[in-house]
Amino acid sequence: MNTVAAIMREQGMVARPKRYRRHSTRPGKGRWRAPDLVKRKFATQELNDKWYGDGTEVDTDEGKLQLDSVLDVASRRIVGFAIGEHHDAELAYGALAVAVAVRGGGEVIAGVVLHTDQGSEYTARSFRAACTRCGVRQSMGRPGSALDNAVIESWHSTVEFELRRIEQFATKAQARARVAIWIEEYNRDRRHSALGMRSPIDYERALREHPREAA
Repeated sequence: MNTVAAIMREQGMVARPKRYRRHSTRPGKGRWRAPDLVKRKFATQELNDKWYGDGTEVDTDEGKLQLDSVLDVASRRIVGFAIGEHHDAELAYGALAVAVAVRGGGEVIAGVVLHTDQGSEYTARSFRAACTRCGVRQSMGRPGSALDNAVIESWHSTVEFELRRIEQFATKAQARARVAIWIEEYNRDRRHSALGMRSPIDYERALREHPREAA
């Protein structure tokens, strides 16, 4: 639990009453599973070394939307996300495709580890093929273990606490727009103690300009 507590401190989170909710993870029915390349060694100081992916629900008065996110743990930046009606391989690929584009293409990120749970969207043949095309190495934790994917679980908890519980979205269009703005603001403005009290984007800029000082 100390690992989760440390991650929560980095995200500026505080403890709050337990709220039970239905998880959208659906273990794939096939035999294929990616090996665990992370083994709870979450941290890295190199960009495009370890990414974490997961999905969560966004409630609106018109029904639920699904948010899939990809986070680069070196800078805590959300490098890719996608919002859709269904939590499936297509949505997961949408988030991954954005992440690859934001980072400059497959040649730049080749070899990056994408760590996720064993949900069917990540074990799907189409998603696996997309990872292979992009040079992404898939990694998966154990079924039902939030600790194995604590980095992205923590970030989605931040989204839930700071945005979804404060704002009630009347329409799906409103939710899509507001979540996108919130993620942009998070990347640009959210300060992290682990990054020297810099935002994800500011930290990446410092890392490119002065790598030794930033680290």
